[in-house]
Amino acid sequence: MTLTDLRDGFRDAEQRKCVQAMIASRLADDREPQECRYLMRLWWQLSMPYQEVSVAELRLNVGQQKLEVVLELVRAIRSSHEEIDAWLVGAVQRFPVVQDRGFSATLDSHE
Repeated sequence: MTLTDLRDGFRDAEQRKCVQAMIASRLADDREPQECRYLMRLWWQLSMPYQEVSVAELRLNVGQQKLEVVLELVRAIRSSHEEIDAWLVGAVQRFPVVQDRGFSATLDSHE
């Protein structure tokens, strides 16, 4: 399964940006650097026509719970704009906002 068609599945740029924000703020956790790296490659893939990440790479590098959510997202993108909206609502309910440790450390060092 290729992911190069994902950018064409969104209603508009705003919907894509909402999905990307969800990935960056709720799924990609810098405490898990390998997983975070691949989730951010997926983030990038949502805008690109070439392959930034494959499903096989996601399966190898993303934990089971987040992998299931990512695969649900792929199905939603290929299904309908309403399914993407439903995915966004579900992701908000399932995942808290990730606290960026690097940003916090920067703030602490400047006080």
